[in-house]
Amino acid sequence: MALKIYNTLSREKEEFTPITPGHVGIYVCGPTVYSDVHLGNCRTFISFDIIFRYLKYLQYKVRYVRNITDAGHLEGDRDEGDDKFSKIARLQQVEPMEIVQKYTLGFRHVMQLLNNLPPSIEPTATGHISEQIEMTQQIIANGYAYEVNGTIYFDVEKYNKEQPYGILTNRKLDDLLEGTRELGGQDEKRGRLDFALWIKAKPEHLMQWPSPWGMGFPGWHIECSAMSEKYLGKQFDIHGGGMDLAATHHTNEIAQSQACNHTRPANYWMHTNMLTVNGTRMSKSLGNGFLPEELFTGSHPLLDKAYSPMTVRFFMLQTHYRSTLDFSNEALQASEKGLKRLWEAYEVLNKFKVAGNAAAGDAELNAKCLQLIAAFDDNMNDDFNTAKVLATMFELVPVINSIKDGLIKPDALAPSTITLMQEKFKAYIEDVFGLKDNFSLGDDGKLSSVMELLIDIRKEAKLKKDFATSDKIRNQLTAMGINLKDEKDGGVSWSI
Repeated sequence: MALKIYNTLSREKEEFTPITPGHVGIYVCGPTVYSDVHLGNCRTFISFDIIFRYLKYLQYKVRYVRNITDAGHLEGDRDEGDDKFSKIARLQQVEPMEIVQKYTLGFRHVMQLLNNLPPSIEPTATGHISEQIEMTQQIIANGYAYEVNGTIYFDVEKYNKEQPYGILTNRKLDDLLEGTRELGGQDEKRGRLDFALWIKAKPEHLMQWPSPWGMGFPGWHIECSAMSEKYLGKQFDIHGGGMDLAATHHTNEIAQSQACNHTRPANYWMHTNMLTVNGTRMSKSLGNGFLPEELFTGSHPLLDKAYSPMTVRFFMLQTHYRSTLDFSNEALQASEKGLKRLWEAYEVLNKFKVAGNAAAGDAELNAKCLQLIAAFDDNMNDDFNTAKVLATMFELVPVINSIKDGLIKPDALAPSTITLMQEKFKAYIEDVFGLKDNFSLGDDGKLSSVMELLIDIRKEAKLKKDFATSDKIRNQLTAMGINLKDEKDGGVSWSI
């Protein structure tokens, strides 16, 4: 089954055909680093991390570009007013770039805890001012932008006469105009939907650069068009982001790039869906918006307990990226148990010894297992359906546990089937899904190492018949919420 991707542009699943065989170029809109990264961002970046990993699993050479917005993003996403970085810098009496540095480091730390791979390139808006100016000049030269008092505006209505401006969201210009305010006498734009490519800076504006039109700074939308073109070319394979970006930011990106280069920038547009909390949209104003760190520490009042980064990642994988994802304590705790069950089965599977080329003792069971294993790729090729892959994995878990418990004979499956199962579980759980056996709170495996040491000390105590020490270790760990389980094969497992 060939890889199919749901394309927001066409509103249907399309077979994926890269521009250059064997190579894939992806651009994903990254964070605006004036505050802590929120969970909606995390959901988007985890989704595209899985896509990045899976394309590499399919043996593509992938260039994944995800930007850092560190300038030009004004309050309310408008073309007037102060930018978010300058406002916070004034409040805290620091340089804007101190704000940028603080929250960029915080963002990368959260991405590391969630085990997201770093992108191939992570460009910043401030590092590409000249490219944004050049693109703006080309759009003016092509007749799709105009200057008013040092600010450059994109002429939406002129563009729409040749190309449908609302093509990404399937909305006509008249419908879009109905949803905008009337132009006031002081408004310098020609049209209500026109947006700024370059904004003239007031003398007190903290972040500004020289341009052919005077001192100013780039609009929010132009940065992504300029950086995607620089690192992926005028036309590339996949552009992604949250669904909230489609109506304005991505719509404007398409218009800018088309007006500049006379070609659509990306062939496939992918968007992740929003987050809800107990069925209500997550937002700061409602008091139900919690940060990743609050999830990891359990410090938010809506949370019953702390949830590890791997639990959060696994929780997100259980829902298709285009579906709404609802946070609740019940759902997170169910994910915690599900991840533990899957990982324990994975560890058991890895202990199965494979020898010889014998045929399966149970041909029907063997065929069923092979069918389920083949479904891993089929489900991922169906628009990266991680939820279905996990459901298929859980169909194999009882088989693995039954072999471990002696309910199914070890030779029921052919050695080649066991080997294939081991390879596929490894490829998906670790390489594609990016899960780790560290279910504690981002400790990079330190707790696992400590537990292994305690288990070894307890084993030595039991061998010396020092049952007082053995029991003390078990009882004190239980009191701390860590349970030990003595396995039939002499091993010891633990869980929180």
